[in-house]
Amino acid sequence: MSAKYAIIRAAFELLALSQAPAVIRKFSRSRGVIFTLHRVLPDKPPAFSPNAILQVTPDFLDYTIKRVRELGFDVVTMDEAIERIEAPEKGRPFVVFTFDDAYRDNLQFGLDVMRANAAPFTLFVATAFIDGVGEVWWQAIEDIIASREAIAIPGAGGNDYLPTATLAEKQATYDTLYAKMRKMPEAERVALMRGLGEAYGLDLDEHCRRLIMNWDELQTFVAEPLCTIGAHTVHHYELAKLSAAELRSEMEGAVRILAERLGVTPAHFSYPIGGKASAGAREYAMARELGFRSAVTTLPGGLFQADKDHLWSLPRVSLNGLFQSRRYVDVFATGGLFSMLGRADE
Repeated sequence: MSAKYAIIRAAFELLALSQAPAVIRKFSRSRGVIFTLHRVLPDKPPAFSPNAILQVTPDFLDYTIKRVRELGFDVVTMDEAIERIEAPEKGRPFVVFTFDDAYRDNLQFGLDVMRANAAPFTLFVATAFIDGVGEVWWQAIEDIIASREAIAIPGAGGNDYLPTATLAEKQATYDTLYAKMRKMPEAERVALMRGLGEAYGLDLDEHCRRLIMNWDELQTFVAEPLCTIGAHTVHHYELAKLSAAELRSEMEGAVRILAERLGVTPAHFSYPIGGKASAGAREYAMARELGFRSAVTTLPGGLFQADKDHLWSLPRVSLNGLFQSRRYVDVFATGGLFSMLGRADE
């Protein structure tokens, strides 16, 4: 675990052992929390698994749903959440469960948990992923590094050779390559990722099809009364990197394709990656212009009545896979706490 996550874990331990989350929930004006999830997998991740932050077990998901209800939260749809944000009175606190990317394990392991708990949720879909032609690049670079003792990264002066023999070397190389790709224009990132896939025998289209549901599998969620289908762009690009025309095409195109393929016109949107570097005022304005009822970020925070004026930049709290301790759920459910932390990071 990195030093950053070790510090976060220590903070979670202190909060979980104190009465602070309960006190904050009691006195905070926060009305609710939107949880961010990605993958639901029963098995423990391997030692080298930088993307383990994106996965929770079915048992932890099940416990989280039950525990937030014990704490007095209603589990509601995105539509209901917007109505409660806009209501003049605070009312009962609420939680929204959202899943990004439409991983196949959501169908294999997650859906049964949501059904067993009669818990509504939103699934945000990137359409190129469902077509099987997108790059799940953060997982692809992990998979390339995992089985090799070194990898070569093309650079301006030739290849840079990065060691990946030990666990520490693998993590350092992953961090370096991930940071490099986050800074690159999307077209360059795609080209680099495609080149690495070819060099190391990873068929990125097959890789995508293995990880993500296809259109037939997605129909299960369309027919599921508990599920709301949301849009997550076409190609899962970081929108802030795109031109205005590309931005509109990614967002508008996702709506059009989902309507054509599923007969569903999504009212809610999720910004890919969703942090400050990935989406800002321009992207929020586009979501509003295109008629989405809401759009969610990955900026941490709870929901307040003031968010009725900012429905296209709603915060979420990530159910981080590195923090799957039952005693942490009370911390995750404390939206006001994450709002304070978010402001401190500004």
